[in-house]
Amino acid sequence: MRHRIHQRKLNRTSEHRKSLRRHLAQSLFEHGRITTTLPKAKDVRSFCEKLITLAVRVRRATAQNDRAAALSARRRIHRLLGDRCVIPAEHQADYDGMSDAARAKTLRMPSGRRHRTGEPRGRLAFTADSVTHRLVETLAPRFQDRPGGYTRIIRLARPRIGDSAPRAVLQLVGEETPPGALAKPEPSARQRRANARYALAISAMKGRGKARRDRPSATDDDKASANAPIDKPQESEENGGAES
Repeated sequence: MRHRIHQRKLNRTSEHRKSLRRHLAQSLFEHGRITTTLPKAKDVRSFCEKLITLAVRVRRATAQNDRAAALSARRRIHRLLGDRCVIPAEHQADYDGMSDAARAKTLRMPSGRRHRTGEPRGRLAFTADSVTHRLVETLAPRFQDRPGGYTRIIRLARPRIGDSAPRAVLQLVGEETPPGALAKPEPSARQRRANARYALAISAMKGRGKARRDRPSATDDDKASANAPIDKPQESEENGGAES
């Protein structure tokens, strides 16, 4: 019985646990799915759903023109989740090829304030996006009519290499791509050689069976010779058909 145990400690201090939950939640809201150990996925799931509920509350308060409630919920999200600059996936390759000065301009304004909407500004083709902005503006509209259960946990068959810890995929509801299709590793050279030998053996067995079926058997030859018509000897025409 779990008496007086409010949460999983995960063999970490309280500050480390808070930082771990924030980073896992930010990665989930950024990518839509994360792969981690099963205890971590179970621990961060309730934290992420709480943040999504607050984001839905912001949307509803904004629709009702209640600026005080929307601002209070948004500040609570920022206090629990923190903030992270997110580069749009379609511009990630361009961002990786930039210099440090160009990256600084993409992340922050000349005044030092962060870019939060991801929209182009001035001569910049794109700017950074905020995790809080993405949560409220992109993810919350998907769950406005859903009364909870925003995430799902899918256990993976293969444990983590090194300590054999059970792994799981934590993803948002609506990301219907099965994890096996993305996480399936490519076959190694040894596995490819084994598959080639197996395919060669199968084809050889099929060819041998086909040749055996096409070859006539001894009983078929005997039946053919037994059913053949017997030629009668012709009578001599010189003797008129009578024996001498």
